[in-house]
Amino acid sequence: MHFQEWLRSLRPGADGVKVPELEDLRSLLPSVPALSSLSLATSSVLGLGALASLMAYWLVTRPRPIAPPCDLQAQSIPVQGDPSCRRSALLKDETLLEFYHEDTRTIYDMFQRGRRIAGDGPCLGFRKPREPYQWISYTEVEEQAQVLGSGLRAKGCQPNSQQFVGIFAQNRPEWVIAELACYTFSMAVVPLYETLGEEAMVHILNLAELALVLCDKEEKAVSLLAHKEKGVAPHLSCLVLFNPFSTALVDKGKSCDVEILHLDQIMDLGRLNLKAPVPPNPEDLAVVCFTSGTTGKPKGAMITHGNIASNTSSVIKILEGYFEISQEDVSISYLPLAHMFERMIQVSMFCHGARVGFYQGDISLLMDDIKTLQPTLFPVVPRLLNRIYDKILGSVTSPLRRAVLRYAVRRKQAELNSGVVRNDSLWDRLVFNKIQASMGGKLRFILTASAPISPTVLSFLRATLGCLIFEGYGQTECTAGCTFSMPGDWSAGHVGAPLPCNVVKLSDIPEMSYYSRNGEGEICIRGHSVFRGYLRDQERTAEALDGDGWLHTGDVGQWLPNGTLRIIDRKKHIFKLSQGEYIAPEKIENVYMRSVPVLQVFVHGDSLQSHLIGIVVPDPEVFTDWTKDRGIVGSCEELCQNPDVKKAVLEDMTLVGKQAGLKSFEQVKDIHLHPEPFSISNGLLTPTLKSRRADLRRFFQPQITLMYSKAAA
Repeated sequence: MHFQEWLRSLRPGADGVKVPELEDLRSLLPSVPALSSLSLATSSVLGLGALASLMAYWLVTRPRPIAPPCDLQAQSIPVQGDPSCRRSALLKDETLLEFYHEDTRTIYDMFQRGRRIAGDGPCLGFRKPREPYQWISYTEVEEQAQVLGSGLRAKGCQPNSQQFVGIFAQNRPEWVIAELACYTFSMAVVPLYETLGEEAMVHILNLAELALVLCDKEEKAVSLLAHKEKGVAPHLSCLVLFNPFSTALVDKGKSCDVEILHLDQIMDLGRLNLKAPVPPNPEDLAVVCFTSGTTGKPKGAMITHGNIASNTSSVIKILEGYFEISQEDVSISYLPLAHMFERMIQVSMFCHGARVGFYQGDISLLMDDIKTLQPTLFPVVPRLLNRIYDKILGSVTSPLRRAVLRYAVRRKQAELNSGVVRNDSLWDRLVFNKIQASMGGKLRFILTASAPISPTVLSFLRATLGCLIFEGYGQTECTAGCTFSMPGDWSAGHVGAPLPCNVVKLSDIPEMSYYSRNGEGEICIRGHSVFRGYLRDQERTAEALDGDGWLHTGDVGQWLPNGTLRIIDRKKHIFKLSQGEYIAPEKIENVYMRSVPVLQVFVHGDSLQSHLIGIVVPDPEVFTDWTKDRGIVGSCEELCQNPDVKKAVLEDMTLVGKQAGLKSFEQVKDIHLHPEPFSISNGLLTPTLKSRRADLRRFFQPQITLMYSKAAA
C-alpha cells in the first residue's frame, strides 16, 4: 500500500471519532526539514519504521472523549411542563438535591469529613517571599479552631448562630481557622473588607452589632477604633490581631474602651477554657455576606449551612466521574474570602481532604505563587482570564509563530469538539507547554464565574491550557452558583444548566420586551441554595424574594435549545434616554470590551439626554502599538489627550458595536479616554471586580458634563 494511502486509512479511530493528530502529522510531513528534500518514495526504511512506531503508540494511547452525564441536547428539563421553568437533567425527578453525602450537611461536617480523609495531611499553605510553601495539617487546623473558638467563648461570644463575629483580613490561614472556630461553636461569620468605605463599614458594624472583630494588620484595627472614638460603632469592644502591634494601639484601645489582643493571647485563653464543640445544624446561619454594592449601602445576605452544603453538593454531583477532588489536589486562594465564590471553592476542597495554598497578599506576585504552588484547581474571574489571553497573544510576535499558534489552537479545538480534553497532545508538547508551565504545569480544573466571559477567550484557553474549564453563573443571594457547565459540553456562549439544588425560571420584563413565552426574561431561582434574606432589612428582602420563594436576580437570561442558559442583559441598571428608549449599560460595555484598544469602559446615559457617552480606559499593553500602526506615537497619557486617537478608538468601538448588533441608540456618541484603570484601590471597582457605577459617575462627572455640553452646543 502507498504510504499516503496507509496514513489516510488510519484517520478514523476505532470508535469512529476523527483523529485530529493524524491529520496534523500528515499536514506537517512536507514541512519537516529532514523530509523536505526527499520524496516519500525515497524515504528511508528507518524513517518509516519510526513513524509507524509513532502511529502504533498513538493508536494504543489515543485520547478518549468524555462521555457526558446526560444528553447534551437536553441538559435541563421543564418543571411541570413549563418550558420557562427548568431543572437539572441529572435529577431523577423534581426532588432537588440537598446533600451529596449524608454526613456533610454543614460546613463543620464538610471539614470534619476532610479531616477524617487527610488526618495529619496538609490543609492550609502559606509562604514567605522566595520561599517554598509551608503547610498546616488538617489535625492542627481542627485543634486550633477549637482552641480559638473556646477563646472567643471566654470573651463572651455565645455558641449560637445569632452570635456574629467579624473577620477583617486578607486571605491567609488565620482567616479560615477563625471561620472554622466560629462554626465549631455554631457562631456566624461577618466578613469585612477594606474597600467598603467608611460609611459602609459603620453601617455593617452597627447592623450586625459586632462586638468582636478579628483583624490581620494594625492599620485595620486603627480604622475600626476611629469609628468607636467617633461614637458611631458603640458595640465594638474587642479586637484580635493576627500580626504584631504597637503599645500605642493598646493605649488607643483603652482610651475608647476596646480591648486589643493578639491571636496568641486569645488562643492561650482558649486552652485554659477549652470547650467541647457545639456543631451547627443545616438551618443555622453560617455567614452574613455583605454584597459589595454597586449602589447604596451594602446588604447583608444571610447564608445558612444548608445553603452552602446544597450548593457545594450540586457541583460535586455534576463533576462525579469527571473531576473528583482528592488529597493530592491543591487550590490557590487569592479571590476575596469576604465573598462566596472563593469560600465555596475552599469548602469543596476541605470536604475531600485537599489542600488550599494562599497567595502572599500581593496580586503582582500571584504568578510566582502559582508557579511555586502548582495548583491543580484554579478559581478565576473573567478579567484575569482576559489578561492571560492577552499575555499569550502579546508574546507571539512573528507571523510564523502566530500562524503556528492559530493552527495548534484549531487542532486542539477540534479535539474539544469531539469531547477530548487533555494536555499531552503533540500540540501541547510543541506549542503549549510553556503556557501550561507558567500556570504551574499541573492544572486539571478551572472555574470562571462572577461576570460574563468572551466565547473566544474561553475556547482559546480551553485549547491552550489543556484542562477542564467550567463556567458558572450565580450571585451571593443563591450562595454562589445557580447554573454550571456540563462535563462534555465544551461549547461557549452560555453558562450551563441549573444546578441540581435549584430550579430556574424566566419571568416577563414587558418594559424591555422580554417574555418567557419566547424563552427570555428575568432569571429567578428557587431551591435549597437560596438565601434566607437580608439582615434586618425586610424591604430589600421583599424586593429580592417574592411570596413564592423565588429569588429575582435582576439578570436577563435566554433558554437555548439544548437546555442551557445564556445571559443576555441586565435589568438592575437599566435607565431611559430622553426619547424613551431603555438602556442596559452592562450589555453594551461587554460588547465594547471586544475592541482591541479597550481595556475597560463605563457607559453612561441620562434621562434628560438622547444619547450615550463613555469613559474608556485603553489597554496599556496594546494601546501604543495600536496607535503607532495609525501613525500616532506618544505615551499612554499623551495619547489619551490626542483628539485623533479618541476619534480612532470611537470608530473602532462603533464598528465592534455594529458587528454585535447594537442599535443606533445603544452606541456611545462621545468618549473620554482615561489612562488609569478602574480598580479596587481607587474605589471604582468592587472586590468582585464589578463597576461601582455611582462612584464612576461621581468621579467622572466633569468629563460627563463636558461631553454633554459639547453635544448641546
